[in-house]
Amino acid sequence: MTDNKSDGVPFAGTSSTRDAKSAMKRVSSDLYEMIGVKGKASDNFPGVTKCPDKDAKTHFRIYHPWSFTPAAASDIDEALERLKRAMPEHGWKIVEYGPDTSKDKNINLSADHDKKKVSVIAVKMDKDDPPQLSLDLISGCYEVPDGEEADPY
Repeated sequence: MTDNKSDGVPFAGTSSTRDAKSAMKRVSSDLYEMIGVKGKASDNFPGVTKCPDKDAKTHFRIYHPWSFTPAAASDIDEALERLKRAMPEHGWKIVEYGPDTSKDKNINLSADHDKKKVSVIAVKMDKDDPPQLSLDLISGCYEVPDGEEADPY
């Protein structure tokens, strides 16, 4: 993500934690739609974490780990390929793509959405039973509106 501050985390704007969580859910839903194959997403909810070198009462980040399991195990490659193809059309910049250093050589896709100040790492875990995509989203650093405090939950 661009607009980096000295701590390496971009400023995402001013928001309540509740509104920022809702925005992250929408980003995750958009990614789910881009996957475009039948399957099921896990029921994980977005959470709140600290911004580096910022007051936790006034600044926060949103993270949202979730997974996608295709209805047919054979669709795992298609799920990642569809996501990879669709992301640039929806404002995402793919910054890394390829196998990781694990023994399974899982394919990792890292992407940033500069406008939404969100990054995602999608990992194709095709050796799992059942195969799945693991998606980890993280926002830039938000500041709460004047007079409010960040809700750590």
